[in-house]
Amino acid sequence: MALIVTGTIGIDTLHAPTGSAERVLGGSCSYFAAAASHLTPVRVVGAVGGDFPAEHGRLLESFTGVCLKGLERRPASRTFAWGGRYLDDMNRRETLFTELGVLEEAPPKVPADYRDSRFVFLGNTHPAVQMDLLSQFPDRELAVCDTMDLWINVARPELLTLLGKVDGVVLNDQEAMQLTEARNAVSAGRAILDLGPRFVVVKKGEHGAILAHRDGVATIPAFPADAAQVVDPTGAGDTFAGGLMAHVARTGKGDLATVQQGMAWGTVMASFTIESFGLDRLTRLDTKQIDDRMRRFQAAAKVG
Repeated sequence: MALIVTGTIGIDTLHAPTGSAERVLGGSCSYFAAAASHLTPVRVVGAVGGDFPAEHGRLLESFTGVCLKGLERRPASRTFAWGGRYLDDMNRRETLFTELGVLEEAPPKVPADYRDSRFVFLGNTHPAVQMDLLSQFPDRELAVCDTMDLWINVARPELLTLLGKVDGVVLNDQEAMQLTEARNAVSAGRAILDLGPRFVVVKKGEHGAILAHRDGVATIPAFPADAAQVVDPTGAGDTFAGGLMAHVARTGKGDLATVQQGMAWGTVMASFTIESFGLDRLTRLDTKQIDDRMRRFQAAAKVG
């Protein structure tokens, strides 16, 4: 069943206690698509500028199963760029710069032959843009969005409208508590359900994730990675979403049991991402490595 992702494709500059990486391929769309492509084909809708490095384009093309027909190249524009520095506790980071570039322009157009997509993930961008993109998938079976603290602060009315239109939302615990003013992640997840979606996935980093839905709450642990293996946490949340949605799309089911299974696949995909800077580790993955790690995760976490 066709899976599509919209969001940012960018150029990242990353600094961490483990090292640095200059002008590597980044963006929510890139990480999501790279992870999802290992499990199912994925369509990409995004935009880049004339400064987008040719090698980044080739890198995206190298992921078998990623369709880039919806990637717009705008020669007169600048690509979205972000720089960040992680502290010794790599759960914490500071933004060094953000260059919006094409994100300040009209959103990319959805190709006509993408509009039959059944499983839609609206990667992190302005909620008004997410709403516009959502409207272009009339046959969708499951639509899930991501968001961040910026939009909670500056575009709250639009975000609330969006949450009334989607089936699910993925966000981290701090964002969930900020949005709802709840004092813990579980209460925040339940409060977001009142805004419209039928399920909420609250990411808690090294402490796993929570699935809140009308009938209760389920939890899933993080992959038991050694701290020494964490090289760069950038994109972990996006690859988590990519693994989750890819599993849902390949089964063709949008029920809660499948979403919960998808969270396990998302956890496994994210565990690879953090082992290297940018998308590097995802380029060196194969099916055997993924399946072996899933078996390890199932044994350790006792998840199906």
